[in-house]
Amino acid sequence: MTDPRASRLLPADVFRLGASGLLTRPTRALLSALGIAIGIAAMIAVVGISTSSQARLAAQLDSLGTNLLQASQGEDFFGEKVELPLTTLGSVSRVDGVEAVASTGAVADQAVYRSAAVPEGETGGIAVLTASSGLLDVLGTELASGAWFTDGTAAHPTVVLGSAAAEALGVGGPGHHVLIGRTPHLVIGVLRPSPLAADLDRAALIGEASAESLTGAAVHPSSIWLRVDEERVDAVRDLIAPTVRPDAPTEVSVARPSDALAAKQAADQAFTGLLVGLGSVALLVGGIGVANTMVISVLERRREIGLRRALGATRAHIRDQFLAEALLLSLLGGIGGIVLGLGVTAVFAASRGWPVAVPPAVLAAGLGATLAIGAVAGLWPAIRAARTPPTEALQS
Repeated sequence: MTDPRASRLLPADVFRLGASGLLTRPTRALLSALGIAIGIAAMIAVVGISTSSQARLAAQLDSLGTNLLQASQGEDFFGEKVELPLTTLGSVSRVDGVEAVASTGAVADQAVYRSAAVPEGETGGIAVLTASSGLLDVLGTELASGAWFTDGTAAHPTVVLGSAAAEALGVGGPGHHVLIGRTPHLVIGVLRPSPLAADLDRAALIGEASAESLTGAAVHPSSIWLRVDEERVDAVRDLIAPTVRPDAPTEVSVARPSDALAAKQAADQAFTGLLVGLGSVALLVGGIGVANTMVISVLERRREIGLRRALGATRAHIRDQFLAEALLLSLLGGIGGIVLGLGVTAVFAASRGWPVAVPPAVLAAGLGATLAIGAVAGLWPAIRAARTPPTEALQS
């Protein structure tokens, strides 16, 4: 049976004793808590930024759709690019399940210059592409300014610039002129960035009729973009290559652009795992700091321990007191780390225009890890303090 005369400490008393131990050495306690806070903040910020990025990507995929397919030039046996037939657009539009189709074509031996004063060859890596009339609707890309081609403007020397191309050329909007093949073209529009067709960002788009006038021949499509029935994506995907090139379907490449975004997300998750590992190391270092603080505290307070033992405090009282100090120290660091991590995530996400998405489970796990490390770090110093003989402690 439990001795009814045994001395006990209520939880409130343990908390008060632990807090008083920290308040008597606030600078040391703050520095030790800071070590824990940095580790927790690093972990939460890394996970928070990653999940916010994934939330942004998921929103993009929801808005752009995962039913976009791209058929592009493949390679023959010798590794040479194979042209798609001029009839490709009409052929794939008749495939059952295809809802909308558009094309782009690479205009060979043509470059874009801001003016005639720019030396030949300094094109800034901007490609010249033809664009069919329905391209923006199929891709879900929007105009930042200006207008898209009409049947009239597509037949004349006009151009729509991708977002990066416009920036490289120093064109802020419609009304400017650029040279394509040394022929002046009027800029009638500038595109917003296109997540599912990144090649358009560094491209100058011209009408198919205008390209034929410029080169003297019809331009073969280099990419076909298709919107298909959501429930038939895989089935339609298998039919595209044989439809485009019945004689050599292996020479047509068919892909789903959203797969590339999903692969990027998987790569980001792997990188996040690495950074979380580094954050865990920082958290471990913070735990060592807590242990070091508690060991020094025990050594410095031997007289206090001896006096309390002489006045009737049991070993359990001393152990609970120092363990409570370690837990409070870790809790202080954990709360500070959560606040700091959330702040970093919110600022970074806001700067990129992302939604802030931090899973509550991550916050709970961070705080739980903090308390676990605090308990482990403070356990040995607490046991050591409890085992200190009163007479020896008072003589030191």
